[in-house]
Amino acid sequence: MDTAALQQLGSTVVDWRFKGLPPRYEGRTVAELTAARADLFADGFTTPVLTLDSEALRHNLELMARWTAEHDLAFAPHGKTPMAPQLFERQLALGAWGITAAMPVHVRMYRAFGVQRIFLANQLLDPAALAWLSAELDADPSFRFVCYVDSLRGIELMEDALQQAGAQRRVDVVVELGADGARTGARGVEQALELAAASAASQRLRLVGAAGYEGTISVADDSRGEVVRWLAQLVELARRADAAGHFADADEIIVSAGGSEHFDLVAAALTAEALPLGRPVLRLLRSGAYITHDHLHYARITPLKSAAPQQQLRPALRLWAQVVSRPEPGLALLNAGKRDLPYDLGMPVPTLVRTADGEFREAKGLGVTKLADQHAFVAVEPGAELAVGDWVALGLSHPCTAFEKWQLIPEVQADGTVVDYIRTFF
Repeated sequence: MDTAALQQLGSTVVDWRFKGLPPRYEGRTVAELTAARADLFADGFTTPVLTLDSEALRHNLELMARWTAEHDLAFAPHGKTPMAPQLFERQLALGAWGITAAMPVHVRMYRAFGVQRIFLANQLLDPAALAWLSAELDADPSFRFVCYVDSLRGIELMEDALQQAGAQRRVDVVVELGADGARTGARGVEQALELAAASAASQRLRLVGAAGYEGTISVADDSRGEVVRWLAQLVELARRADAAGHFADADEIIVSAGGSEHFDLVAAALTAEALPLGRPVLRLLRSGAYITHDHLHYARITPLKSAAPQQQLRPALRLWAQVVSRPEPGLALLNAGKRDLPYDLGMPVPTLVRTADGEFREAKGLGVTKLADQHAFVAVEPGAELAVGDWVALGLSHPCTAFEKWQLIPEVQADGTVVDYIRTFF
């Protein structure tokens, strides 16, 4: 990545734009604030404040790097989860092949920080975005970009836009295989093979593989079985397209899948034995939410939930909020709500209480029942302790919609020392 661009993040001046940071540090740079090694609880941070558990974050990054290496998979973690170039740098340093994007604006941000391999898990049809991409590719021969195609019309639009842009390099594409009722992608292998033939014949595109996303494939009683069947179709598509000569211009053939729920099934399906193709094969996994995991949604669905403790992902996001009201027995109000934390995949979970005198205890007998824009309603069971002024740590569900609400996130060690500030770009 671009070291200078990453270092430039440290020159950002801390002020009112960044929620939760200490007013006493206003006017100082992020680099100065990092060097100060502030204490989350003693140096004036205000609630609500989202934090990253430094140890859990490191554990998750290293665990997934080991897991993909052990399963002989290349890894392009989905960057849309944190949209944080500092975290991309750590993923790449641990061996990631590249970073996955979802939207053209993501690709532009990645390039601003020097990411050299980008897998866009989407079609790119907008003429302005394609013109920018073609200029970027032509200016940097080492930049590797891959995106989906899922329709003949999409191929036509891409070709027209690239011709208008005067593109010198062809754009690498993979045929996207979908499923009935799921998200984008060709419905069935036969339709996908038509797209493969059209892409292979294009003067502006270069067909380099087949891919898709299994996370939206859902059958009430047999989701895992349906994913296995879909992965078998993906393998069949790659084999038949290779046999038909559609990958003739590819240096290597990319076969890619993998969200954060079924990556074990992806590893089992996309093996070297299953893909004896005519060129080297890049078997590419693209999971993203693993980086911070969570307390509810991904905790339930991760394939690693039954692994040994050291092989399990750990929740790394924690939001601290303060009790601002105890208006009636059994009810407390915290000063954090929908504007501060995710709620699309479950209510936050109280995990710790820090009292006004600095003592910590487990958050027993507490449960968030609903959220307003800036308040969390907490049910307090009889006998549970909670006082106005206490801080409550909330475990979260769904990291993708947690990161987006915070521009600068303190990374905190177990003793409360803040060792870094992670900048996000949403």
